[in-house]
Amino acid sequence: MANYKTLLFATDFSEGAEKAVDHARTLAKMTGARLHLLHVITELSDKRRKRVPADVIDTFIREVTRQAREDMDHFCQQHFSDAVEQGFEVTQKVEVGAGYEDILAEASRIQADLIIMGTHGRTGIEKVLVGSTAERVVRNSIIPVLTVRS
Repeated sequence: MANYKTLLFATDFSEGAEKAVDHARTLAKMTGARLHLLHVITELSDKRRKRVPADVIDTFIREVTRQAREDMDHFCQQHFSDAVEQGFEVTQKVEVGAGYEDILAEASRIQADLIIMGTHGRTGIEKVLVGSTAERVVRNSIIPVLTVRS
């Protein structure tokens, strides 16, 4: 098995993330690696920002960020409290950004050995129109990425 010291688990709190969480927890326990959880709140595009007053956007982002931090606390408590009780290092971060770019930047910042994330399992035209954060992470990452299909 690879010598993992730091794992980055990127979550959007979706069904896909729920499927991937067992893999992240198991790998952390098996290797003794530090587990870092990240949730990125995707910013509004510049085009959409121009149509909404700045103070409304700021209030919205503050509220979404507050809610995401609560969701992250709940997610950690639900899925990682046993690991923390057993002495494993689990950290968490919520940030506003551009999705896959922030996941890759965080992986670099914490010197992650592996990125773990769920996928939505989109196919066909939906995949073409919507795109996939997981796909972009896989395509652009310089470290291994474990994706778990929902």
